[in-house]
Amino acid sequence: MSVVPEPAPTSVRRATVLTHTRTAETATALRSLIDAGRRAGVELCFDAEETRKHGLAPAPGLALDCAVGGDIDLCLTLGGDGTILRALRSYAGTGVPVFAVNFGELGFLSTIEPEQSEEGFARAFSGDFEVLSLPAIALSGACGELVGINDVSLHRRQGGRVAHLAYAVGGEEVGRVRCDGLVVSTPAGSTGYNLANGGPVLAWGVEGFVVSFIAPHSLTARALVVAPADRLTVVNSSREEPADLTVDGWVSGELGPGESIEARFVVGQGALAQIPGTSFYARLRQKFGRLSS
Repeated sequence: MSVVPEPAPTSVRRATVLTHTRTAETATALRSLIDAGRRAGVELCFDAEETRKHGLAPAPGLALDCAVGGDIDLCLTLGGDGTILRALRSYAGTGVPVFAVNFGELGFLSTIEPEQSEEGFARAFSGDFEVLSLPAIALSGACGELVGINDVSLHRRQGGRVAHLAYAVGGEEVGRVRCDGLVVSTPAGSTGYNLANGGPVLAWGVEGFVVSFIAPHSLTARALVVAPADRLTVVNSSREEPADLTVDGWVSGELGPGESIEARFVVGQGALAQIPGTSFYARLRQKFGRLSS
């Protein structure tokens, strides 16, 4: 299945802004963003953390101490993939596009680079971009209800014994592996932790998810690509040791001995802005080629 980008909103009147923690790196771009918003007649919304972090004061075109969410047309991020994923999760299932300026190490999900920001903000506010619909991994079970845009993973406790995880697909047990952990990745997330585990890269547009293992104590444990309609069940088969549960890089709970979680593929959760003509393969070459040069 090929990726077919959707059109951007016809008009942008309100936009949320999210940034990473290194405020000195984003200060110039933020001032440019505020100026661009005023010229375009767009109200920029900052939550309480962003308002405090940047020392913002009331001014025309700014809405301060806002709750994330609400009636907005666009979310702009100044940060790395972690900030982008936070935005995508915050607006999962709403259709609100995330327009991301890369201020991180890799920025695989970013829309533009910092040197393109002035032109990029004008494009964002005029709707001159496409929207790529991203799937997610929905979790249920002992962890409650959680959604990961990139990946969800289980890790053995630091200083604890090796994890013992059993996994089943469609109700049929596939195997039991002693390992440091397990990663379940969407196509968008397959270039992250999964790739570091030696798992396959899934092109954007592939329907399904991949399961890979962290330091398996086995010669036969291999990554597995799961069909989109099949559900994955993971059981912590350890008699004593809990496993930490991480969603998109954030510790989000634990899986106790004997407890289980279920993961399923869900379409249409994230909305990622991209410049027209951008392709997954060009992005893969640019980002990973640059890192290896």
